[in-house]
Amino acid sequence: MGAIIGVLYAGGRSGKEIRSFVEEHIVTRDDGIKNLYAKRASLLKWLKAVRLSWTGAGLLQADSFLRYLIEQMDVTRFEDLKIPLRVVATDFYSGESIVFDSGLLFPALKASMSIPGVFVPVEHDGRILVDGGVSNNLPYDILLEQCDLTIAVDVSPTREMVDADPPSIIDATLGMFDLLVEKVTKAMIEKHPPDIYFNPQLVGIRILDFDKAEDVFKQAEAALPKLKERLTAV
Repeated sequence: MGAIIGVLYAGGRSGKEIRSFVEEHIVTRDDGIKNLYAKRASLLKWLKAVRLSWTGAGLLQADSFLRYLIEQMDVTRFEDLKIPLRVVATDFYSGESIVFDSGLLFPALKASMSIPGVFVPVEHDGRILVDGGVSNNLPYDILLEQCDLTIAVDVSPTREMVDADPPSIIDATLGMFDLLVEKVTKAMIEKHPPDIYFNPQLVGIRILDFDKAEDVFKQAEAALPKLKERLTAV
């Protein structure tokens, strides 16, 4: 998701425009029948976009969604973006971080979001690539030499025990992914801290909870004053 938002922003869309784009493709609490009818085409595109995969390499395919997204942007390559962007994926076999900053956007986006076991891995240039979060979920370190000020925004979900029951298979799988990401990120921050580390507490949000975009917006907005305070102090 970070790569997708990055492409939208680097392609020239403002934060407000990105939020409107997201809300156009989900059902919000404020949507009445009239709004749902007006959004029906976008909602159907979203439902058709992420589909089940029968290859055994993952549960979901997101090719249609990514192609639809790129069509909305009128860009196909990194070189077409208005702001320089780097996207991170992970070599499944070596564990190495693979950084995309040129060429076609599609393979970079697809690889960066390929959570192992959920989305189908990507074959690219002789490598099998999976989600960049496996090796580097907060990749501010690849920009340290090019930036005067580095702000690392960590939106990893905050885990809470809501009951005593064991997690489901999906919750357990995604929870273990969260734990792995958290440990990798913590080790990197300790070794090479950014100028500003910002970690809004996102409670009740799991990796694939796309329908909870409103909750993410509200919780993130509540944390913005802290970020502004940090920026003022620099």
